[in-house]
Amino acid sequence: MTQEQALYKYCLRMGDDALIHSYRLSEWCSNAPILEEDLALTNFALDMIGRAQAILDYAGKIDGKGKTSDDLAYRRKERDFYNHLIMELPNGDFAYTMARILFVSIFEYYFFSELCHSADTTLTAIAAKTVKEVKYHMAHATDWALRLGDGTDESNTRMQQAVDELWAYTGELFETDDATAILEDRNIAVDMGMIRAKWKTDVTRILTEAKLKVPGDGYNQTGSGNGVHTEYLGHILSEMQYLQRAYPEAIW
Repeated sequence: MTQEQALYKYCLRMGDDALIHSYRLSEWCSNAPILEEDLALTNFALDMIGRAQAILDYAGKIDGKGKTSDDLAYRRKERDFYNHLIMELPNGDFAYTMARILFVSIFEYYFFSELCHSADTTLTAIAAKTVKEVKYHMAHATDWALRLGDGTDESNTRMQQAVDELWAYTGELFETDDATAILEDRNIAVDMGMIRAKWKTDVTRILTEAKLKVPGDGYNQTGSGNGVHTEYLGHILSEMQYLQRAYPEAIW
């Protein structure tokens, strides 16, 4: 694998994470429990769509085949996507969505903070903007974790169930592969082992303060690094890519 091939896959994973998570969050539009959350979650989705477009545009340039971010979002098959599995899971209830945002935003905060020091100047520019956005996502999810965990018996139960169900998907966030190893040697990729400890410390502190139990480490869901996904990604793509597949030559 060449450095260009490794960087292309690395960018696809980052871009796919943002794209698919934004899709899930956009499903809350007009469905959130209160108006403020309707606006907040929609804005989170917009942040991620902007990030996805920037990263996938860069991936297209690296690939050198004239692909745009639209091509990569709407014309790839399921096995060609590399987003982490946690991003494609259904929203569930409000507690489930907040637990996912909490886990993902803390991960993304440390990931993109480290990516700001990458030898790749395009990635550092994208990372610098992303860090500002995910700090707000993280603060918002932390606030809700505390409110739900240390709220009523019902809210605590729902938040604990969400934490327990999502925990098995968090280990995959820190997995590495050959592409990551190649880019780490060139000071482009992030050292995942270093940020995992920071993530675990923050998550443990927040869950403990919210009167929630931290699940034990055990089996972790995995596979997205090889293009293997849950059944849910196919359903997302069938809806998201419908127009482009039905009218492949259409232009606005």
